Amino acid sequence: MKLLIGNKCYSSWSLRPWLLMRVAGIAFTEQLVPLDEPGFKEAVFAAAPGSGGTLPLVVDGDIAVWETLAICEYLHDTYPQAGIWPRDKAARAQARAISSEMHAGFMALRSSCPMNLGKRFAGRDRGPGVARDVERVTGLWRQARERFGAGGPFLYGEFSAADAMYAPVVTRLDIYGIAVDPVSQDYMQAVLALPAYREWLAAALVEPWIVAHDEVDEPALVDLRSH
Repeated sequence: MKLLIGNKCYSSWSLRPWLLMRVAGIAFTEQLVPLDEPGFKEAVFAAAPGSGGTLPLVVDGDIAVWETLAICEYLHDTYPQAGIWPRDKAARAQARAISSEMHAGFMALRSSCPMNLGKRFAGRDRGPGVARDVERVTGLWRQARERFGAGGPFLYGEFSAADAMYAPVVTRLDIYGIAVDPVSQDYMQAVLALPAYREWLAAALVEPWIVAHDEVDEPALVDLRSH
């Protein structure tokens, strides 16, 4: 199985399946295709001619799967014992629902606070849209933790696809110094402390590429990248 991803510093969508597969112990080879670089589309279409030309992309023999939620479902079908989704039916239903909400929503947070793992910014008011998104996200986290989280530090106890879907949100709240409630803060720390996430972050900080449209036009408190 091969996983094609974009730059680790910026590609929030690529982080999701990569993190999920690492934590689940699913073996794969990684192909990084730099975003906004010449030959990007050609490389993606070469791997999967019928895809949408976007990343991430899983290629498993003659099967190609793009779109992150579709990748999660393919992994669940292929590795049914890997814990991709929670085993409890009610938890699994909610996990899929909040993952779909993540896939389609929270546009204010995503557009105002792009993922850039190399920098940290001062906390400040980022507008009512971002505030509403943060309130909704943390409300979902608290609900999942309260109802289903007894078996571990993640949304449904053990790490699942829902945690992978929200991992880039965790990084955004951390990067931009956005205050959250204690339950959400504890959850964020569990995600940020994952060895798999630390591996991804270490690789992100030594990447040579700069993606201009994901560079926020404000002074950074800290620039962690080496160029």
